[in-house]
Amino acid sequence: MTYLLGLRMNGRDVLVVGGGRVAQRRVPNLLEAGAKVTVIAPEVTAALEDLASSGRITWHQRGFEPGDLRDGRLGAFWLVHAATDVPEVNSAVAEEAEAARLWCVRADDRHAATAWTPATGTVGDVTVGVVANGDPRRAAGLRDAVTEGLSDGTLDARRGREPLRGVALVGGGPGDPGLITVRGSQLLSQADVVVVDRLAPTSLLDRLPADVEIVDAAKIPYGRSMKQDEINRILVERALEGRFVVRLKGGDSFLFGRGGEEAAACAAAGVPVTIVPGVTSALAGPASAGIPPTHRGVAQDLHVVSAHVAPDDPRSTVDWAGLARQNGTLVVLMGVERIGAIAASLTAHGRAADTPVAVIQDATLPTQRTVTATLGTVAQVVADSGMRPPAIIVIGEVVDAARELDILHQGPGEPRVRTDGSGSDESPEGNRIR
Repeated sequence: MTYLLGLRMNGRDVLVVGGGRVAQRRVPNLLEAGAKVTVIAPEVTAALEDLASSGRITWHQRGFEPGDLRDGRLGAFWLVHAATDVPEVNSAVAEEAEAARLWCVRADDRHAATAWTPATGTVGDVTVGVVANGDPRRAAGLRDAVTEGLSDGTLDARRGREPLRGVALVGGGPGDPGLITVRGSQLLSQADVVVVDRLAPTSLLDRLPADVEIVDAAKIPYGRSMKQDEINRILVERALEGRFVVRLKGGDSFLFGRGGEEAAACAAAGVPVTIVPGVTSALAGPASAGIPPTHRGVAQDLHVVSAHVAPDDPRSTVDWAGLARQNGTLVVLMGVERIGAIAASLTAHGRAADTPVAVIQDATLPTQRTVTATLGTVAQVVADSGMRPPAIIVIGEVVDAARELDILHQGPGEPRVRTDGSGSDESPEGNRIR
């Protein structure tokens, strides 16, 4: 039987004997708990050496010596980890620790240890620790099941908690619900109100308790749309009522997501704001199609622009002429319906008409599909293929690099798309449409 405790290690000294893989796993957790860590080992991993050189741990570059614990020559420790790959050394450490009345964790023999390290996980302000008779694999599996349930709301973390306050701006990622961040998922599971966009991973809402208020803040292009001032009002109003509000968006709130405006509105009203970055579709979209936005020897610069207005629109602040002079990668969001005007502007300002282009629709979702073309042909290719928003446009030689590497993907679940011009669906311009 074991007696579980939550040790408050802040500022307390811990000795780790050994500098291999086990020590490399244990030390970061100890540091995160605030412990002052001393390592004894003739050699350590590169990660531990970096921690020592930066002063975050103390490293004695030698083996364990009799009296290190008994005589207190290295200081007064509260906890000891015996983590070498030599059982005799671990036994010697454990014996001295026992004599000094120190708890000792043994990596090599849980039955000879006086303490076990639980499998731990943190979800918000809840820390879960599992000890399965010292069996680390079983403990880790149980830990994962509990923390996953707390994260996705299967286990109701709201009961008995100190209520969260204010507004959390959560970037939900590019579409696939599995690509929301862990922190974003945690806060979503604790929300009292969720104000959600149409491109957010809305399937996550089904996991929430029935009493959570869902506010549909969808902005449909050329259709129904909740005005930004109304969204700001709802965020502030609900938060001032004492409810915890999550603003759930697709991608990242601060990349063409108007998250800055919402944060400013909350700040002006005295509402605390938590910012949770999201995986932006500007990077996830190309990646899901197998296109590296930067690639050594091909592209060293990357430009991300919004084309919600056409290049010749007076409201556009994008320097299309400057972008045309660049040789790097250009990722265009909200531009599929203006792809012809975009291509025409770039070629008119000097970008070669044979520059490769990829258009990725529904990136990361099961419905994802990709077409490839050139600046000179992309408008017709997009029209013929029926591509529609939401879609990401990638312009640059990295599209050809993905083709040459044979990693250009049609969508999730497909190993690759052949783009070598073979097959019956080759376009007249020599660009295979998939």
